[in-house]
Amino acid sequence: MVFGKYVNKYYFKHFFALLLGVAALVAVDFFQLKIPEFYNHIITGLNDGYVEVGGELLKFDLGFLLDRICAPMILTILVIAFGRFLWRICMFGTAIKVETDLRERMFDHCKDLSQQYYQVNKVGNMMSLFTNDLSQINECFGDGTLMLVDAVALTGMAVYKMSKLDPLLTLLAFVPMFLLFAVGAFVGKYMTKKWEQRQEKFSQLSDFTQENFSGIAVIKAFVKEFKELWAFKKLNKENENINIEFTKISTLLHISVTFFVQSVVCIILGYGGYLVYRGDFKVGELIEFYGYFTSIVWPIMALSMLIDMTSRGKASLKRISELLDAKPDVKDSASVEQVDHIRGDIEFRNLNFAYPDGDYDVLENVSFKINAGENVGIIGKTGSGKTTIVDLILRVYNVPDGSLFIDGRDVNTIPIKTLRNFCAYVPQDNFLFSDTIENNIAFSRDASSSDEVVRAAKLSDVHENITEFPAKYATILGERGVTVSGGQKQRISIARALMKEASILILDDSVSAVDTKTEKVIIDNLRDNRRGRTTILIAHRISTVEKMDKIVFVDDGRIVAVGTHENLIETCPDYKLMVELQKLDEERGA
Repeated sequence: MVFGKYVNKYYFKHFFALLLGVAALVAVDFFQLKIPEFYNHIITGLNDGYVEVGGELLKFDLGFLLDRICAPMILTILVIAFGRFLWRICMFGTAIKVETDLRERMFDHCKDLSQQYYQVNKVGNMMSLFTNDLSQINECFGDGTLMLVDAVALTGMAVYKMSKLDPLLTLLAFVPMFLLFAVGAFVGKYMTKKWEQRQEKFSQLSDFTQENFSGIAVIKAFVKEFKELWAFKKLNKENENINIEFTKISTLLHISVTFFVQSVVCIILGYGGYLVYRGDFKVGELIEFYGYFTSIVWPIMALSMLIDMTSRGKASLKRISELLDAKPDVKDSASVEQVDHIRGDIEFRNLNFAYPDGDYDVLENVSFKINAGENVGIIGKTGSGKTTIVDLILRVYNVPDGSLFIDGRDVNTIPIKTLRNFCAYVPQDNFLFSDTIENNIAFSRDASSSDEVVRAAKLSDVHENITEFPAKYATILGERGVTVSGGQKQRISIARALMKEASILILDDSVSAVDTKTEKVIIDNLRDNRRGRTTILIAHRISTVEKMDKIVFVDDGRIVAVGTHENLIETCPDYKLMVELQKLDEERGA
């Protein structure tokens, strides 16, 4: 069994199912201990011709065999069979429900965690929590409950019956068992530590594998297959070594159990045989005593397995608890008020911002205003802070109070979900799901028609490309959209954002992979079809933003200038220089 603040409630939630399972298990154990009595009756009856039952001597004949042995044995077998079915359904079924509920709770919590959490914790590690660690909790909850109850109930009843036959022999038989418990308690702590190390190595291996499969095109392009293979072999070897260490200590525990159990068998046969020789014990009673002990060999073995399992369960629950204890860095403040609609007015007022793990401000004294319905371009060198600006609009990070306003309201007073419901976003790293093209485009809307999907695809100038595929809009994309080109991937992502018809549309360098002709078509479509709604377009090429209503020129985290293309050429030397350099590059390229 495993206990912790995220598991304890399930023992209460499923109390009656567990209680029924425990009752069925105890009943099975009770009837199982009837079988050694039948052995005693048969052997004693064969030797003496008479059997003592409840203080009464009964003749061992066919009637006794049918009434006192066969009929009760059939009933016992039926009860045991039904009871085992019942406790399996109750205990193992409950364990599956616990695993399912925990997995849903973890997934629900993960979607609320901030972006920073996923920058620190890798995908492979997260996946090991949802697979290996949760399976371990399932095993501890189901098998662990079974082992503990079975060990206590069956061992208790068996010891009671054994002590009635001979108290001294019972005491001698359990001396090695006390030594076993001491060894198990000591080894269990060491196993917990090794299991944590094992899970950590498995997570590293999963991370590496996941990254390699995602970046296989880059690996092949740079002919680094051999290098990555050696790196994988190193991680795989470390994973192998820690698993071998864990297996060694686990095997040592099981061997210790076997040794102690066999030593008890020697005691029973040795001392019990001596008692039979003296006449203090009948052969049937010795067989009955031995039958009781063999019935508790499984619970004794289960105790060692329980120690092993609990060690792993504690380590897994610790890792799961760390996930569930993680707090979202970005969340609504106490001053939020519900907003019914967002027009798209955006204003930055002397905003300074540093990343949560940063030592300096990446944005300094940022001030500019975007009116609702404007088409605004944000341009600047790589790393100048363009993406950070739009990330703050989307509340990807916490924003200082009084520095960013949406429709005249401090962004921190608007619920995050409400704000994002009125925004559509196309990030630099376009992500597509392993689904049909139609479902990828329709992802931003809860309900949409095929005609609306086609319209969005036409606006992003990707409709003709899609119709060239054999399955057209039903084409299944590979993982992360690897089956389409970079330009097609960008345009499908733009179509998905356009489907939302949001008040604020943010395109972060989203036309960099298309040619200038396609870029012009997309921008013209945006201008014609998004009248009255705010559009923000981040770009590196001047040609992408030169026809925007307003251009925000960013350099080194500061707003250098804001104005139209013509105005900035006249008033901003840095912008003019960028225009001239890009024209020179185009001429050289031509």
